[in-house]
Amino acid sequence: MVLQPGALLILGVVVGTHGLRGDLKVRGCARDASLLSRIRQLVFLRDDQRVLECVRRKSDWHKGQLLVSLSGLDSIDAVQHLVGCEVAVHSEDVPAAPAGEYYWFQLKGLAARDRRLGDIGRLDDIFTTPAHEIYVIGGAYGEVLVPAVAAFLVEVDLEKRYVLFDLPEGLVEEE
Repeated sequence: MVLQPGALLILGVVVGTHGLRGDLKVRGCARDASLLSRIRQLVFLRDDQRVLECVRRKSDWHKGQLLVSLSGLDSIDAVQHLVGCEVAVHSEDVPAAPAGEYYWFQLKGLAARDRRLGDIGRLDDIFTTPAHEIYVIGGAYGEVLVPAVAAFLVEVDLEKRYVLFDLPEGLVEEE
């Protein structure tokens, strides 16, 4: 997916406050949630409406959640109304991914194709193992788990919205 100028990318949700100085606990809801600790301008949304747009002063990871403090909001009372809001960033603030790498928001929902089998479904999810990431593809062959390694990943075409794989024999149960 190529983000359109002015688009918002939702990366997390405020699940609570932390301490008395106005820190927010943000749970990432996308594989790209780490962008929240790198992008300074944050947008808070509730029911698709902007509640607040402000600058992130600092952020730290704590027990799997991001603690975020906002410029000008330095008490629990000043941020309490943000609990439950989605946290987004502007598309133009998202840095380009390194060559040959992609953000999850770019890959999610792409058509998944195999050199031999053709269309095998859509890229639904991704999870990480100690060795590498695994792509979860849902489609005609049920749920297919494909290791995200160069041996199986042939091509990613964001403009044509597909990922081409070269799956090993036996990975997909053929009829």
